[in-house]
Amino acid sequence: MSSAPHDGGDLGPPRVIEVRDGVFAYVQPDGSWCINNTGFLVGRTQVVSIDATSTERRTRALLDAIASVSALPVTTLVNTHAHLDHTNGNCFFGPVAIVAHERCRAELLEAPLPTAGRPPFPQVDWGTLEKAPPTVTFSDTLTLWVDDLRCELRWVGEPAHTTNDITVWLPERSVLFAGDLVFNGGTPFHLGGSIPGARRALEWIRALGPEVIVPGHGDPCGVEVVDDLLAYLDLVWERAIEGRAAGMAPLDVARQLDLGEFGRWLDPERIVGNLHRAYAELEGVPPGEPLGTAPLAEMVEYNGGRPLRCLA
Repeated sequence: MSSAPHDGGDLGPPRVIEVRDGVFAYVQPDGSWCINNTGFLVGRTQVVSIDATSTERRTRALLDAIASVSALPVTTLVNTHAHLDHTNGNCFFGPVAIVAHERCRAELLEAPLPTAGRPPFPQVDWGTLEKAPPTVTFSDTLTLWVDDLRCELRWVGEPAHTTNDITVWLPERSVLFAGDLVFNGGTPFHLGGSIPGARRALEWIRALGPEVIVPGHGDPCGVEVVDDLLAYLDLVWERAIEGRAAGMAPLDVARQLDLGEFGRWLDPERIVGNLHRAYAELEGVPPGEPLGTAPLAEMVEYNGGRPLRCLA
């Protein structure tokens, strides 16, 4: 994946990558706002999908891609967290079991579906969406079987990217579907979660040592990507401490901050939202507590007044 911010050109088609026998990553370029990865597992009698996509068009393309690999029915859909790019397309899978953390179900039941013309992505055609919340939920861990392939679903134990992040670990294949705990070539985003919580989740992933990580955005990768993400989170936390001590607002800190190599990642404006979360936690706001829409507006301001660029 490119390490430079996207320019809105032709993103190219999604790719189906067989990362292990019967284990597939569905990678959508360029991995920026609302352009997420999914995956699927093909067994002898069924297919399990890991995440949907953001729009009707993109989710129907995902289903076509699955059908091009296997004629078996998708019986189970796992949502790694509640964000719309991973769950909007739930409704197009038909009568399947949708598995997620219990907080994911609660969040999807409460949140309105996105509609055309509404911020923060007014330019996106979402399609005809219907609510399809998880039908099977768990609070800590759950084991899912695809024939004899063990799939360990684990809540990370605290807010990180969101309050309800889960990973899907295939220990026999050394493959981890990490959801948005891992971005490869894109700026991570923890406005709705926790900076220290995200760091602990990444440290757990590093200790787990998967040979293949399917990130929520960007190409499949190895565990070496985690070190760069940890370095970014350390930068956010350190600058938040310094900025608060100097009486500076998060937006002002972001404007003065030299992101260095991280500035080449997609969607660098997320630094503003991440600093807002760090400030809130330093001030005693509970991890995952909603911070409203002001950080999003400041991300637009940081971006020179241009709307957040979403090519979904």
